[in-house]
Amino acid sequence: MKLQILGTGCPKCKALFQAAEQANQAEGWNAELEKIEDIRKIIEFGVMQTPALALDGRVLVTGRVPSAKEIAELVAKAR
Repeated sequence: MKLQILGTGCPKCKALFQAAEQANQAEGWNAELEKIEDIRKIIEFGVMQTPALALDGRVLVTGRVPSAKEIAELVAKAR
């Protein structure tokens, strides 16, 4: 499983990465976390607002920073 954090490195993007790390540890997923900062790659995902979170290439949320608990719920629904 791969959690992808899409954003250019702004404070909200960093906060999303931290929340994803917290969810990964709390849920015991052992997921790979990938930061995608290249704007071209972000656009390829169809994302127009950052930060965004994707699971294995599928965008789950854009334009905000969900909590670690919400990330866990989004991933559970997406799997």
